[in-house]
Amino acid sequence: MMSVMELQPIGRVESPLTDPSSAPKQGFEGSPEAWIEIVPEVVEGLDGIAAGQRVIVLTWLDRAARDVLRTRPRDDPKNPEVGVFATRSSDRPNPIGLHLVEVVERDGARLRVRDLEALDGTPVVDIKPQIHGVPDG
Repeated sequence: MMSVMELQPIGRVESPLTDPSSAPKQGFEGSPEAWIEIVPEVVEGLDGIAAGQRVIVLTWLDRAARDVLRTRPRDDPKNPEVGVFATRSSDRPNPIGLHLVEVVERDGARLRVRDLEALDGTPVVDIKPQIHGVPDG
């Protein structure tokens, strides 16, 4: 049943966030503005992305523990332990990050965004537009 899947990063996060323990749990909880630098081979894919637009950024949380199956939501010891698939924990078998962000500026192959809690250097796997009718957060 297991098969190998291959993902190629389309870019990287440039952020002042470098320490996982001090990063906000969610982007809307005080994350600084960050840049997403897109690799030249796929920069044409940014056509149609503009300031003010909300997009979903998928990242590969490369510093996550991939052997974790149970955790306490928000790493709070008062919360009961649950399976990782019932949480937004970065530690999970396939550490894919899902971030609803607002594009502040587009500068060539770079997007300046707000509400991105990913650490500096995090690989970006994909960017998709927010579909109308899908609730925020």
